Amino acid sequence: MDTICAISTAYGTGGIAVLRVSGQEAINIVDSLFAGRASLKEAQAGTIHHGRIVRNGEELDDVLCSVFHAPHSFTGENTVEIACHGSLFIQQELLRWLIDAGCRAAEPGEFTRRAFLNGKMDLAQAEAVADLIASQSKAEKDLALSQLRGSVSNELSALRERLLHFTSLVELELDFADHEELEFADRSELKNLADEIESKLAALLSSFRTGNAIKNGIPVAIIGAPNVGKSTLLNALLGEQRAIVSDIQGTTRDTIEDTLVLDGILFRLIDTAGLRDSNDKLENMGMERSRKAAQEAQIIISLAEPGQNGIILDFNTSSVVLNVLNKADLMKDGVSLQGETDGKRLSISAKKGDIEPLKKELIRIARESMNTSAVMLSNVRHYEAVTRAHQAIQHVQEGLQNGLSGELLSLDLQDCLSALGEVTGQITNQEVLSNIFSKFCIGK
Repeated sequence: MDTICAISTAYGTGGIAVLRVSGQEAINIVDSLFAGRASLKEAQAGTIHHGRIVRNGEELDDVLCSVFHAPHSFTGENTVEIACHGSLFIQQELLRWLIDAGCRAAEPGEFTRRAFLNGKMDLAQAEAVADLIASQSKAEKDLALSQLRGSVSNELSALRERLLHFTSLVELELDFADHEELEFADRSELKNLADEIESKLAALLSSFRTGNAIKNGIPVAIIGAPNVGKSTLLNALLGEQRAIVSDIQGTTRDTIEDTLVLDGILFRLIDTAGLRDSNDKLENMGMERSRKAAQEAQIIISLAEPGQNGIILDFNTSSVVLNVLNKADLMKDGVSLQGETDGKRLSISAKKGDIEPLKKELIRIARESMNTSAVMLSNVRHYEAVTRAHQAIQHVQEGLQNGLSGELLSLDLQDCLSALGEVTGQITNQEVLSNIFSKFCIGK
């Protein structure tokens, strides 16, 4: 493979920048520009060396070079990471000098792609690298780190390995088709395995809703009648004037979304149009979007004000519904409602910024839905592949129950194995790889 180079730190001026060089000639190429106490070609693996970058008598910068020998590097190849000063000019000039010396500019995700191709990680772990870089909250970081360490890969690989054993026995029977009395794959054992795999795949699929919410933000819909303070609550939660607040009913005609991190958890807040009877076509369109947002949310904040009972949900939902009484700073019978509950509703004052009880309740609900020790799907590609694997193993269960021949069972077993292999990259194609790694940053 070519020796590739790229700037691995974020674009812009900073204290330092890091350029990564990977490939068989990485150490030789960097050494041709390096002037230090000793040659990098003689350096021990895993060591850092101070020196200068010099070409034809021209000095570019003082640098630190970290040297890694194959296969003990991120990519599995000889690698040098050059820490230079963070001037944009120095970064670009050093990149140009490396290319002139024999490197090629790396493509997006090419370092991680080489790590995958060289067996340093599987495809699911490679995708977790991108998720880790893009993480916006502690929960998202923890999930990506768990997947990078192989939580999903290990679970699916173990299932695939056990299934592969039985598939081989079933196909061995086909080689002895003339001897119908021969049965290498015990059908009762295969049934028990199929039942176990179906159960585990079903659990993985059900985890996707939570995993996807951790990755993209737990959707929280704020619903209620007009003027109960939905937009005021959104602004209070975000700490900024994100939504227009007005006494005029129907001001919010469409859903407004923004994200918020509470205690390391990313929430996706959705302010909705007030729900009421109306002849206004545009307002009705907004209310229909409100209902859709509430149906798709994991948490619904049903907001009301003193004297109201709140909105009655006219649709089925598996969401957690928080009944919240707003404007609790107002007086009722000469007594403030602030901080009180009637056992059914949490009282807050969005206008006064008294929303800490609501924040704590959102965190509690989110924590309860997250089993940090469980293997969890968060990647749509993985979900689609596991769905196909689940359908295939269900066909195997049905085939065993109906006494299907080994030939037909083998087809369904192969479909399941293929789908599971797609997640980890044991079975893949160049188009899929190109699509995955094109979404990475160039220096990774």
